Amino acid sequence: MLVKTYGSAIIGVSAVTVTVEVTVSPGAGFSIVGLPDSAVKESGQRISSAFFESNFKVPNQNVVVNMAPADLRKEGSAYDLTIAIGILGAVGMVNADSLDRYVIMGELGLDGSLRPIKGVLPIAIEARRRSCKGIIVPAANAREAAIVNNLEVYGAEDLKQVADFFNGAADIPQTVVDTRAEFANSLSYYEYDFADVKGQETVKRCLEIAAAGGHNAIMIGPPGSGKSMLAKRMPGILPPLTLGESLETTQIHSVAGLMRKEDSLIAVRPFRAPHHTISDVALVGGGANPKPGEISLAHNGVLFLDELPEFKRTVLEVLRQPMEERRVTISRAKMTIDYPASFMLIAAMNPCPCGYYNHPTVECTCPAGAVKRYLGKVSGPLMDRIDLHIEVTPVPVSQLNKEGRAEGSAAIRERVMAARAIQTERFQGNPGVHCNAQMTSKLTREHCRLTDECRTIMEQAMNRLGLSARAYDRILRVARTIADLEASADIKSYHLQEAITYRSLDRDSWGQ
Repeated sequence: MLVKTYGSAIIGVSAVTVTVEVTVSPGAGFSIVGLPDSAVKESGQRISSAFFESNFKVPNQNVVVNMAPADLRKEGSAYDLTIAIGILGAVGMVNADSLDRYVIMGELGLDGSLRPIKGVLPIAIEARRRSCKGIIVPAANAREAAIVNNLEVYGAEDLKQVADFFNGAADIPQTVVDTRAEFANSLSYYEYDFADVKGQETVKRCLEIAAAGGHNAIMIGPPGSGKSMLAKRMPGILPPLTLGESLETTQIHSVAGLMRKEDSLIAVRPFRAPHHTISDVALVGGGANPKPGEISLAHNGVLFLDELPEFKRTVLEVLRQPMEERRVTISRAKMTIDYPASFMLIAAMNPCPCGYYNHPTVECTCPAGAVKRYLGKVSGPLMDRIDLHIEVTPVPVSQLNKEGRAEGSAAIRERVMAARAIQTERFQGNPGVHCNAQMTSKLTREHCRLTDECRTIMEQAMNRLGLSARAYDRILRVARTIADLEASADIKSYHLQEAITYRSLDRDSWGQ
């Protein structure tokens, strides 16, 4: 008897349907065809043990499993349940009449229990696209799958429960999640708040501008000055995720296997802070079986690179294209996978190897030229993509001893959202441009017109401070954002002057 069950294979952050055909014939043996990897081939042993522990008779016949399409490689242990139910249907121990109405996925333990799998959200989306009635997954993945509307989701504990479900001998409780209510309830949770940061008002202002315009920023200052503390609070002042952005972000984290049992939607912007020993593949994604990297896990959120010059040069260079295109393409012999990577880069670094160049009280012990060499570890093209450079100085003890809390993230976020609303209206006719940092040169000329006074200020800044030519457009975009924070239609001279102060590392005098 031939029985078909259905699962899905993950490609990038999407899923494609896999048809599992099981046939039982006289003889002995067990074989899986259809380009399975080692984990899929090993499912035979897990299934046999699960049958025995669940009181199902192991077939004494020749079992052939075909996984179509046969030219698509099948990877991982998530097909265990799909194959097991197909075998039980083929030998008549499970009613096969309704198997084609469900997508069935799950890893089997030797005792027949179901273990969580990766990529359940894109699998559920694919099931709904195919107009399936429902999806059966391990109980630990049920809430994640249930955020997909118009699809019945059943979270099973073990193989016997699934078999009884198809035989009508038992019901599996349907998992229901109110996606919009779940999303709304999680929007306001932020672990870190700017109210906890004393002093550093100039740096806070710089980060507010970065959030308002979607600009990349780098903080440079001595150890202990608060760079990491400030960076961790960036997601709290960014505009809340939209439901669409939340689904996009959740899909990526689902494929990476980072969703917990209690999770359904990721409603808070991601914050990823990889260590400086990270490899280029781990940062951008890839590998033998391509997986999303840190820049994709930071999609719609913040990527924080602490101790920037300590990262390997090759690792930093692979950031350049994703920062411009807001996606990363992984090419393999048989496929090309695109992962979204629209993130805000926040970087931090010491000003020199000893960490105390320009420190108000501690003397720098670095030899001549060491500061320039240290900064030179970060390439010019990468620094060109960072709009805001801000020097962070230690907070005086007098400010640390002050009672009370500083301005909170909620108040800052209100101003950021107001500025973003202006930009949304401004760029509504430009698909793919959502904030000032994403403006092309043409849009910069159109929306960043300067008065004669402002042109004079720019010329003086370029000549007197030794600013590079590549800083010109960056300064204009930042000035546009500062004007948006004041709801000003025009860029004023003081907007431009403030933007110029945020190009510290472009000055020829830095490190001399």
